[in-house]
Amino acid sequence: MPFERETIKRTLAWLAAHGVFIGTSSWKYPGWRGMLYDEQRYMYRGKLAESRFEKNCLSEYAEVFQTVCVDAGYYRFPDPRSIEGMVSQVPPGFLFTFKVTDEITLRRFTNLPRFGDRAGQANENFLNADLFASAFVKPFEPFAPHVGLFIFEFSKFYPSDYQRGRDFLADLDRFLGGIPKGWRYGVEIRNEHFLKPDYFAVLARHGVAHVFNAWSGMPPVSEQLSLPDSLPNPEFAGARFLLKPGRKYQEAVDLFSPYDRIQEPYPEARAAGVELINWVLAKQALRKLFIYVNNRLEGNALLTIVAMLEASAGVAETPPPKLA
Repeated sequence: MPFERETIKRTLAWLAAHGVFIGTSSWKYPGWRGMLYDEQRYMYRGKLAESRFEKNCLSEYAEVFQTVCVDAGYYRFPDPRSIEGMVSQVPPGFLFTFKVTDEITLRRFTNLPRFGDRAGQANENFLNADLFASAFVKPFEPFAPHVGLFIFEFSKFYPSDYQRGRDFLADLDRFLGGIPKGWRYGVEIRNEHFLKPDYFAVLARHGVAHVFNAWSGMPPVSEQLSLPDSLPNPEFAGARFLLKPGRKYQEAVDLFSPYDRIQEPYPEARAAGVELINWVLAKQALRKLFIYVNNRLEGNALLTIVAMLEASAGVAETPPPKLA
């Protein structure tokens, strides 16, 4: 299952033209050198220039892929200069998906050092629609043609956050009703028991997608796909294949770094990705789909995507180029 760069490039371009955008979660992985990245591009005086690689590898990524999920957006509000820097490295039609800053999506700050004195405290800006509009959305306005999806990733809520799921849904309903229109939004939750009809009804009311997610503590994506009304917006949907259910994030980091090969195939996730792709190609549902794969799922996101592409070939009336 090699990473045949030019064939995969053609296949991904064909899929994007048919509404299926497939990419990875972030892109600055040294383990991908020799597969996606040509190491010689980043050499300086006979040595690999790490700073040159991190600064410029997005342009090489965009030679093959049509989309990427920017995880960095979760940690700070966007800076117009950084957005412009990314957009300047990609061709027309390339779409970025951004995780919304946790200043909006965390109800209570965790005890991570980056939160300083706010660690453990309630977040006064949780679901602040005005702040989201001014501090997050506004910087993207000049770059709207390059925005695929904005994802509200909600960490797992505990009883100290919400005793009842419907209380979260009431807050979410108010928030979604007050945010700027004209953008594609998706909600990614980490509480399995929230996956009920009233949750999907709130999303449908505001034209927001449920982001299918493979994550510790969540049911497999295949089970999420089978839930009634799990496509609250038939125009678009998102999926992020991040972790095998039951596995902790740090465990996956320790197990799979430096992400240079598949170490533990997860066929169920691959099959769910194929099912989503087929919904678009076979015109069963959806007009636009965003799929993102993380290295922590199987060990190497590039090769996981290759496996999904191989399994999905031949569904459309005019199938994409076959992979070698």
